[in-house]
Amino acid sequence: MKKFLLFLLFFPLMALNGCAGEKETEPKPSERPPQTKEENEMEVIAKNLRTPWSIEFDGSSFYLSERTGAIVKIAGGKMTRQKLRLEKELSSAAEAGVLGFVLHPEKKDAAFLYYTYEEGTNRYNRVVELRLEKDEWSEEKVLIDRLPSGPVHHGGRMKIGPDKKLYVTAGDAGQPANAQDLDSLGGKILRMNLDGTIPDDNPFPGSYVYSYGHRNPQGLAWDENGQLYSTEHGQSAHDEINEIEPGQNYGWPIIQGDETKEGMLPPLFHTGEDTWAPSGIAYKDGMLYVAQLRGEGVIAFDRTKKTFLKIVSGVGRVRDVYILDNDLYLITNNTDGRGTPAEEDDKMYKIPIPQLR
Repeated sequence: MKKFLLFLLFFPLMALNGCAGEKETEPKPSERPPQTKEENEMEVIAKNLRTPWSIEFDGSSFYLSERTGAIVKIAGGKMTRQKLRLEKELSSAAEAGVLGFVLHPEKKDAAFLYYTYEEGTNRYNRVVELRLEKDEWSEEKVLIDRLPSGPVHHGGRMKIGPDKKLYVTAGDAGQPANAQDLDSLGGKILRMNLDGTIPDDNPFPGSYVYSYGHRNPQGLAWDENGQLYSTEHGQSAHDEINEIEPGQNYGWPIIQGDETKEGMLPPLFHTGEDTWAPSGIAYKDGMLYVAQLRGEGVIAFDRTKKTFLKIVSGVGRVRDVYILDNDLYLITNNTDGRGTPAEEDDKMYKIPIPQLR
């Protein structure tokens, strides 16, 4: 096990009504809250992962999707790389490949997968149902196909909501106009029944669209009251945490940061001129735990006080987080072509959740 210092550095919230480009002054050391843990062991759960993208747990085993085309099962201290048999040619474009993976809540040995594929000179994203047999996952049913894809901004996060619906984030595919076009599924958060049909109570009748005006949403999490939160990559910083309401427009590419426009919702929080490149998020006890790619760590965001603490540093790019009981699990993404891999990267770590209140 390798020891890492958990830096609990306090940063005040950039006021949503302030100038988007204004930087806050870092508190002096004497003004910072005391470190709850001077030094912690970060337990290594798995290593030598191949650009892992998402974390799932079935009650006894962890499952990690790898962008290169596999599902890793971790059980009893043993790591098994399970094969993926897909109907389409997996894309190796930037940010593409095997992305979101979520276990089926009602079927044993079944799951949902979001992946990017190549078809001639074109590239698309699709959501499929998988079936597991003898350590091999096979594509069994297509739920939704030909989601916009391009050189970047594939979206790809999937979660089962408290309403037992499947939620999917779709990026704008590098075409900002997609986000405002309700006839396009790019730049949206989508909601569907577990069989791939459109729920009757979706905000736009006959449409998968749950919210729109998104650039590249990368994380989904709900609080105990069923409120949905999402993380989103901004353009030239201005990364966002959004409080998602059905049918609402979150403004991209028309507004960002502190800009406002009638009929569009501003973010709950944005990073101003700083860049986090936020990815997966998890919720516990009023705090949102946000994985940072460019920011290289994990942030604990207090949605009430609108402040945040950096609770993990020194591990490189972090793609996803998962909370189980009082522990936080995270996966690095240093082998994604944009990081600097350390020995035996990528890794999955486990740390106790710090006492922040």
